[in-house]
Amino acid sequence: MNPESRKAHPIAPAELARRWADTVAEARGSHTTGGPDPAPYADSLLARWAEPQRRYHTVAHLTAVLERIDELAGHADDLPVVQLAAWFHDAVYRPDRSENEERSAALAERALPELGIGAARTAEVARLVRLTVTHDPSPDDPDGEVLCDADLAVLGGSPDDYAAYAAAVREEYAFVPDPDFAAGRAAVLRQLLALPRLFRTPLAYDRWEHTARRNLATELELLTG
Repeated sequence: MNPESRKAHPIAPAELARRWADTVAEARGSHTTGGPDPAPYADSLLARWAEPQRRYHTVAHLTAVLERIDELAGHADDLPVVQLAAWFHDAVYRPDRSENEERSAALAERALPELGIGAARTAEVARLVRLTVTHDPSPDDPDGEVLCDADLAVLGGSPDDYAAYAAAVREEYAFVPDPDFAAGRAAVLRQLLALPRLFRTPLAYDRWEHTARRNLATELELLTG
């Protein structure tokens, strides 16, 4: 199974907005009645994911992460929280800045209470967004494992899909000279390859670990060879 194809099965914005509304309703819980219309929040988030500086961190990536979360849902403890974290995890994205995850988490902390989502779930969404800085959840963090595995699933794609992913990342950093990009990217690849496991959930590990390591090693060789 191809974990993330940038061309396959695109989801229309209306369908994504419907998914967002369903997730917000689940996260609000049965004890919450009414609340603001979630549609404008979906529009705002989707506009963020469609900003022109993005080449990989696009609506296609958001869609792929949500689909991978669907596949890994059985491992999650609080699925609506993981889904909300996916919506926010790269909602703020500037490739020339290093605080994207923190700003994305802060956006969630502002928006979710407005939508009628409780403090505990809001805090958990923000924690999960911040976890995507390291993609290193603890063994007792099933929701963190699901989000991080879904976000990294692109690494386990076919050679062509992985090459498209790597090219899109390079396009996002087009302002960085080739030697500097190669050095920085190689450091990221080595950091990933040094992890005992890239994927923490059993399903993701079985499906994507071997292929992801092969893809990462191939890219590293191309950058440094």
